[in-house]
Amino acid sequence: GSNRLAYVGQALYISGQQMGAEIAKLIPGGGDIAIFIATPGTGNIQPRYDGASAVLKSKGFTIHEVATGATTALEGPAEKAYLLGHKSIKGAFAVDAGSTELVGPSLQSAGLKVPSGGFDTLGNTLSNIQSGLMDFTIYQDPYLQGFLPVLYMYMYNLSGGTLTPPDTDTGLTII
Repeated sequence: GSNRLAYVGQALYISGQQMGAEIAKLIPGGGDIAIFIATPGTGNIQPRYDGASAVLKSKGFTIHEVATGATTALEGPAEKAYLLGHKSIKGAFAVDAGSTELVGPSLQSAGLKVPSGGFDTLGNTLSNIQSGLMDFTIYQDPYLQGFLPVLYMYMYNLSGGTLTPPDTDTGLTII
């Protein structure tokens, strides 16, 4: 059992499925793609990978799950090393903010121009999209993820625990 009152955030598996659908639009023929993930198996990003993988495997893709590590300093070199060794891939994507921010520059430094995308809106991710280094990112509304729990806890405490916070999907937008 869980001791949580409510989940406020993106529906992680569904967001992965949405990513898979976006990738399939960018690469209609299927093929080999890399999906970078900082820490495989973790509850916040593995469901995104699993959702994307389910959609893409059903469309004939071969997905390579590539761990990049929990620190941004190692993510870029891990991506670049993978890309240099796998120049025939049809696309490179990521399911966490740090790996996403580095996908475009990693592709560029490996001399590859293939569709790419990921999650979150770190400053470099947005400028990479604007400059054409990346195709898309998935926004999960971190403002709501911070504001709503504070509001819910305030109401929960004010009501003496009778106003139980609802699970809330903060949604997703493809940028």
